[in-house]
Amino acid sequence: MSSPWNTRRPSARPPRATPLVPGNRRGEEGAGPVRGSDELRLYGVNAVLAMFARRPQALRKLYLLETLIPRMQPLLKWCAGNRIGYRVVGEGDLNKLAATTHHEGVVADVLRAPVLPLSEWLEGLAPGPALALWLDGVGNPHNFGAILRSAAHFGVAGLLLPAESPLSLSGAAARVAEGGAEAVPLVRLPAPPQALAQLREAGFASAATLVEGGEDLFAARLPTRMVYVMGAEGEGMDRGLAGQCDLRLSIPGSGAVESLNVAAATAVFLSVAANRNAAG
Repeated sequence: MSSPWNTRRPSARPPRATPLVPGNRRGEEGAGPVRGSDELRLYGVNAVLAMFARRPQALRKLYLLETLIPRMQPLLKWCAGNRIGYRVVGEGDLNKLAATTHHEGVVADVLRAPVLPLSEWLEGLAPGPALALWLDGVGNPHNFGAILRSAAHFGVAGLLLPAESPLSLSGAAARVAEGGAEAVPLVRLPAPPQALAQLREAGFASAATLVEGGEDLFAARLPTRMVYVMGAEGEGMDRGLAGQCDLRLSIPGSGAVESLNVAAATAVFLSVAANRNAAG
């Protein structure tokens, strides 16, 4: 029986669609690929293309609609040249693979990018101005994806995750990030006192972001090497951690709503810091 995976060089003529055959996930022919904890199912055109642009060797399998073949030609040629399997499938198959209809016609199984220890990330940073985000309790994947997108746009050097945080990159977050997930490294923090000490030693000031009670962001003097600590979607950031930070900042508003969504607030904080750094 011939393999259902296409590893030949794609021609200008679109290949015939080959729908997935229903099966279980234990490796029978037609079953979806079995993914371990080191693998991630990506979907969305920009998310998949950004992965291919930065680390094509991470690609393990690719599924796509026939209509996307022209746009995906460079990726498909790379798959053929490196014996990476790809399949042209139907819309329903992609819905099942991605567990959503928001796949934009392409799904890929890829190796996860490594999450760096804080010490390793700090060693790799260039001197000079730098922005980072510490996500204290953020858990919603769509907020995470939106934060990654803003972080990539404003050139954030890293997203710092607490040691106990279950947050990790998901397909949903990567799609919302529109390619930003590949541009911003994820960093695992040690316990807060140790993390703050290491950051200060590397020249970073930490800024707690508060709904109220902090210094006006737009009037504050901001350091050029800074970590914004962003709180959870509901309860905000931990007050004990806020008290250990070097700065406490708030975004002033009309008062018509209690606060901004954490992803929207992150974009505001980053834009102000990036503007100050650009202005010198």
